[in-house]
Amino acid sequence: MNLFDVYPINEVTIVKAKGSYVWDDKGDQYLDLYGGHAVISIGHTHPHWVNRIEEQLEKIAFYSNSVRIPLQAELAEKLGRVSGKPDYQLFLCNSGAEANENALKLASFHTGRKKVVAFSKAFHGRTSLAVSVTDNKNYIAPVNETENVIFLPFNDSNALNDCFENEGKNIAAVIVEGIQGVGGINVAGDGFLKSIRANCDKYGAVYIADSVQCGYGRSGKFFSHDFAGVSADIYTMAKGMGNGFPVAGIIIAPHIRPKLFQLGTTFGGNHLACAAALAVLEVMEEEKLMGNAVMTGKYLRDELEAIPVIENVRGRGLMIGFDVPEKLKDLKKNLLLNQKIFTGEAKPNVIRLLPSLALKKKDAEQFIEALKEEIALLTQAPSE
Repeated sequence: MNLFDVYPINEVTIVKAKGSYVWDDKGDQYLDLYGGHAVISIGHTHPHWVNRIEEQLEKIAFYSNSVRIPLQAELAEKLGRVSGKPDYQLFLCNSGAEANENALKLASFHTGRKKVVAFSKAFHGRTSLAVSVTDNKNYIAPVNETENVIFLPFNDSNALNDCFENEGKNIAAVIVEGIQGVGGINVAGDGFLKSIRANCDKYGAVYIADSVQCGYGRSGKFFSHDFAGVSADIYTMAKGMGNGFPVAGIIIAPHIRPKLFQLGTTFGGNHLACAAALAVLEVMEEEKLMGNAVMTGKYLRDELEAIPVIENVRGRGLMIGFDVPEKLKDLKKNLLLNQKIFTGEAKPNVIRLLPSLALKKKDAEQFIEALKEEIALLTQAPSE
């Protein structure tokens, strides 16, 4: 049997990982500034994270949500305190797509409405509802096509206001990333997020803050939406929540009340997932990783802005993007092959940095020097 060939693959086989570094099967060391797509939040194989999972594995790895699982309540209390949302409610699931799926469904249950507002360049996942609010026709199968999604320009408050004036009584929810990840590291403006909050309040819609990539401290605040000084009705999260262990969730404002059997999951909130998620929050607090994301992220952005050929440096904390001209189109590939550094990419010609929140300054410095070296090689005049 062959694997179903849907992923473009780098010809690297990773066999070991520690902190911000990974090693391949040939013994070569790589600096990881991609974090497995924003997943590695506290560093690869952090000892506390490993111990938490191993200790739990010796007790019980799984039982279904038909029994009381005290670790879920412990995680809810910890998450509420660290995120600054102690009065919210937690529903646990397995992936970012599943989190967004449940958020959208819950918004429709709560409002009794069908329409959802999403935005240009949005990415919310690949399951049915989540892919329907994703702005990429290549991902939307015919069965996912629906007339219930309204796509608007990102960061356009006027278009949002006009849409609500015309469709407000039919809109169940607005779903928006605080910083678009797959779309190219595009930051939602504070005024734009305030407009979403105001329109949702006025027309009784649900504000869903997709924090799958831009949440969990990556921006320097727990949720990147917090920069706007407004609260969403539902926050979705995954990626860095488990530092590589599959775990996700939504937190739900107190005015949205649960009903039995309204949502459900087999594996969501299992014992190992909760242990991993608790370890992440404990390390984030103990090592002050949100503060590190602010400081190291500022250093990277300042250094990137000082490189003349690099354009439009953007992002917050350790979620950073920048544009490169066509002559640097091989930059990501060369960083991997020549410098042994993993970075991310978005089309056209966008480099994305999504490292561990524990990234050290010396590692950031190593990246900047390597970047300058590869840019010099790609921009030097061809020999006569």
